[in-house]
Amino acid sequence: MRNQNTTQSQTNITSEQQYLGVLERVLFSIVASLPCCVFLFINGSMLFTLRSRPVFCETSRYILLYNLLFADTVQMVLSQLLFILATVRVKLTYPVCGFLVMLANLTNDISPQTLVVMSLERYVAVCYPLRHSTIITVRNTSVAITVIWAFSSLNILVRVVLLLDFPFEDLQSLEMKQVCNSLVMVLSPVSDHYDKAYNIFVFVSAFAAITSSYVGVTVAARSASTDKSSSSKARNTLLLHLVQLGFSLLSTVHNLLVLAVFKSVNRVIFVRLQTFLYVCLIILPKCLSALIYGLRDQTIRLYFMYHLCCRLKLSKPKVDPK
Repeated sequence: MRNQNTTQSQTNITSEQQYLGVLERVLFSIVASLPCCVFLFINGSMLFTLRSRPVFCETSRYILLYNLLFADTVQMVLSQLLFILATVRVKLTYPVCGFLVMLANLTNDISPQTLVVMSLERYVAVCYPLRHSTIITVRNTSVAITVIWAFSSLNILVRVVLLLDFPFEDLQSLEMKQVCNSLVMVLSPVSDHYDKAYNIFVFVSAFAAITSSYVGVTVAARSASTDKSSSSKARNTLLLHLVQLGFSLLSTVHNLLVLAVFKSVNRVIFVRLQTFLYVCLIILPKCLSALIYGLRDQTIRLYFMYHLCCRLKLSKPKVDPK
């Protein structure tokens, strides 16, 4: 009888612990989802703003900004989906997980490359003002965006080919034993080496291009024929691009930080730190571009605030920007 009571007590304790674990996961999922919903609304308002006036659709820097925000928003949605699936411990099949992870990697690759093109656009605007309108056209911008997506898609194709080398036929089931994330889909040392080499190449190249543009604009600013105000704004914009590149790099190393934390702390602290790192390194950086450009750019600001406030608190702008 005493053994039965002990067993029943242990069962009750185990059930209570499981219930508390589920409740904790749900609460942390809600905590992470609330800022994500807010940031999605901000990004959505900015994307709508950039398609609300012809001037935004016909100016290269706004077209590039739209491409950057679109990729960041898709990345945010996919990251939140994977986070929720991991929180509730839903196990996917390898094909479904592979599709989500590869799509997330595709959109994540777009950001640093778009920042490079945006930096080059500012460099041409300051250093070659008379040729800017002939070099930076809507057509050339569209070609640049197409090349960015094609290059990123080629990278995803290489990753898929490396992924197919894994002997899936030896598995009893295609259902994964772990929750879906990008680390789980690195199934071979070759894939791991390729991912690291590609990320290093992209970010080093982007850093070099943006830094070179900044140096070029700074040198041009010393010329008497250069507009000092335009040069100052361009330098500030290029510094902003460097900060954005740093944010993109943070999202890339997020999984490595989570893995290091997992090996260092207990499960309860790990769940809390994982949620904190996810919000700070994945979700927040994807929203900062919309906020910074929406508040910094005088052409966008009034329309952005008008749509952000759901057209309630601000009167509609009467004059289109020129």
